[in-house]
Amino acid sequence: MTAPAGEKPDTGSPDDHRAGSGRAGDSGTPVPGWRRRMRPYLLSVPAVLVVIGILYPFVLGAIYAFLNYSAANPDPRFIGFANFVSVLGDTDFWASVRITLTYAVVATVVETVLGVIIALLLNRSSLVGRIFERVLILPLMIAPVIAGVIWKLMFNPQFGVLNYVLGLGSSFDWLSRDMALWSSIIVDVWIFTPFVAILVLAGIRSLPREPFEASDVDGAGWWYSFRRLMLPMMWPYILVAVIFRFMDCLKVFDHIYVLTAGGPGIATRTLQIGAYEDSIIFQNYSRGSTYMLLLWVIVFITARYLVSVLGKAQRRAAGAEE
Repeated sequence: MTAPAGEKPDTGSPDDHRAGSGRAGDSGTPVPGWRRRMRPYLLSVPAVLVVIGILYPFVLGAIYAFLNYSAANPDPRFIGFANFVSVLGDTDFWASVRITLTYAVVATVVETVLGVIIALLLNRSSLVGRIFERVLILPLMIAPVIAGVIWKLMFNPQFGVLNYVLGLGSSFDWLSRDMALWSSIIVDVWIFTPFVAILVLAGIRSLPREPFEASDVDGAGWWYSFRRLMLPMMWPYILVAVIFRFMDCLKVFDHIYVLTAGGPGIATRTLQIGAYEDSIIFQNYSRGSTYMLLLWVIVFITARYLVSVLGKAQRRAAGAEE
């Protein structure tokens, strides 16, 4: 019914409006108050399940590190820090620490340097550059285990393609005691350098153009612009790539195990492979858990340091942009 002229239409009382605010969609059905209160908690359930899925194996492994649990002793008892004393007193553990850190540092440095160079080359707009960008991601699409199998065939001294192409003959063994670690690093560089290049390239393309245009107007050369403008602003992106790669290298397992299974001897026995051997092969679950807990401490300390460095780099980059 139309309201008479000069009268305001009845829009309902304030109580009616408050009741209408609890309607669900256009159905006109009021949403009960308890459902509105429970909605935030229900939405957080998936995140809680993910956290539980992450914390449960970690807490269980930490508990095992203080027990004498193994296949030969299925009824474990608390032994305090005996596992830590045993592992820290083992020369093989310190050899694994040295191998893991050597692998992580060398692989991260090489991948970062090559990734930055490739990103700078791809930053130029050209047809070849656009094609190469597509080709660059192919190693990332191959699982590290499959990449390990491919490179193991290429490293074979009898019928591998590398010795044939480089003219090394069948006497040069890429997976010998002296070369196994460096060959594993070569595989890691081949797989993950594209990741660094793509991440840094995305960072370069997100940089503001005004400082570079002003530098060109002032007649500054390419090296000056790169050293004083681009590099300081690129540092946060480079450090993000370094953090990702260094953390990943500290817990490397898959392609090294395919290539050498930690050998010859202990030449490529990283901390992850040491934990795998103790837990799965020798079925000493407490000792394997101790390995992993010590690796977690190394990763945690390193991550804290690198994140603090990243924060400083971001502040310097913000100053360079201004």
